[in-house]
Amino acid sequence: MRRSSLSVSFFLLHILLLSCILLTPSHSSDGEGDGDGDGDLVDQICRKTPFYDLCSSILHSNPLAPKTDPKGMALIMVNDIQANATDTLSYIEELIKQTSDEQLEQQLAFCAESYIPVVKYILPQAADAISQGRFGFASYCIVDAQKEVNACDKKFSASSQSPLSDRNDIMQKLVDVASAIVKLLLNG
Repeated sequence: MRRSSLSVSFFLLHILLLSCILLTPSHSSDGEGDGDGDGDLVDQICRKTPFYDLCSSILHSNPLAPKTDPKGMALIMVNDIQANATDTLSYIEELIKQTSDEQLEQQLAFCAESYIPVVKYILPQAADAISQGRFGFASYCIVDAQKEVNACDKKFSASSQSPLSDRNDIMQKLVDVASAIVKLLLNG
């Protein structure tokens, strides 16, 4: 039960963070009015991602985030995806234990089977690839993780709402940000 409450707490923290980001006014991407010229590298990199506020919030709030190293920023994002995916997998396992609906149990089991390789193999390989400067392979791994999450989403029909839709949506946004940062590294 303690693990379940930790999973819920971690998920609620992500939802709260995402809500705060989406409800705050967007930052100007042209640099006007910010008073610091080019701004810091985190802001410059995050402006090149599809979710600037999410990227900036994660990188600025992480005390270990290197403020001058794009490779380190990519690694922080992949590690955040890893933490989110691990939490989601734990949540799926709890839902499987609690449901009496056979169809839902099968759908959740499919999602667990989709998340297991993401947590155990794909994202750790992406992190290793980034650390080794193999950005092409890292990009491939991140896209592969995205495909697994999408497969989970597709397992639920339009008539049955997925209990994972919010979590998968956050995963999608995190993957999009990490993917954009890795592509920047690929392009030099």
